[in-house]
Amino acid sequence: MAGDQLSRIFAALADPTRRDMVARLAAGDATVGELADPYEVSVQAVSKHIKVLSDAGLVSQHKDAQRRPCHLEAEVFDLMTKWIERYRQQAEERYARLDAVLAEMRDERPTDHHREHGAAS
Repeated sequence: MAGDQLSRIFAALADPTRRDMVARLAAGDATVGELADPYEVSVQAVSKHIKVLSDAGLVSQHKDAQRRPCHLEAEVFDLMTKWIERYRQQAEERYARLDAVLAEMRDERPTDHHREHGAAS
């Protein structure tokens, strides 16, 4: 289930307009009309973007009197962060092992002084 949700989240965020909407919603709730203002697209087009974000679990809408503001579901980012952090940590561990191997190789490498001295013997 989490893998499917991650796929939907990353697919939803693949579009720059939707990423921009998420950034704007991070500052506060907004209606579809308010979200549509800076774009040269129809409210229907923005509604489709909101539907994709909603299907991914990133955005919810609730009725507030006559308005239906969109709300960013921040806890969804925890799922993404955990996934990214796991792979970041694995990469960091690989780099640490590589650093250790390189340091060991550097320590085992004969110095120029040893080579010259060994050749003279």
